[in-house]
Amino acid sequence: MTAHKILEDDALDALFREARTFRAWQKRDVTDVLIKAVYDLAKLGPTAANCSPARFVFIQSAEAKERLKPHLDKGNVDKTMSAPLTAIIAYDTQFYDFMPQLYPQSPHARDWYAGKPAVIEETALRSGSLQGAYLMLAARALGLDCGPMSGFNKDGINCEFFADGRWKVNFLCNIGFGDATGMPARGPRLPFDQACQIL
Repeated sequence: MTAHKILEDDALDALFREARTFRAWQKRDVTDVLIKAVYDLAKLGPTAANCSPARFVFIQSAEAKERLKPHLDKGNVDKTMSAPLTAIIAYDTQFYDFMPQLYPQSPHARDWYAGKPAVIEETALRSGSLQGAYLMLAARALGLDCGPMSGFNKDGINCEFFADGRWKVNFLCNIGFGDATGMPARGPRLPFDQACQIL
């Protein structure tokens, strides 16, 4: 393993400093090859005991968009329908079934979760949220822009896309090549001394 290298400014700009939440999109497709490349980076991020509970449904076709549309809050409809891709970031409530594959060094890892609803929910939501953030960073690293959002009917999306109840939606993220025309200035962020402590 090579020593960790500090990223150059252009990479830091793409991932953080110049990255924005996009609401308008260029008319450019996101290819299946690029979608898979994004996932192949995102899947490498750490999760609790490598449990990897996130599941991603990439809404791309006109038919799939129409299935999603009724479950979006009014303010999210136009930007989502115009995005080339919308990821439903979900989590698998039976993620522990994959523990023998994902965490083979501990033969009893499945038992840490199976039959423990509170532990399952907490682990799936926390690690699944991390994986959703990894997906956004991977997309930005590969030249894409993101528009993560709440503002949807959770029960409606779960019923429409995850009728068996095993997967559950966490949040949505529009993905594509952003159109910055008319984009307002970035909102303020809390400074270190308001948001952090060093003890």
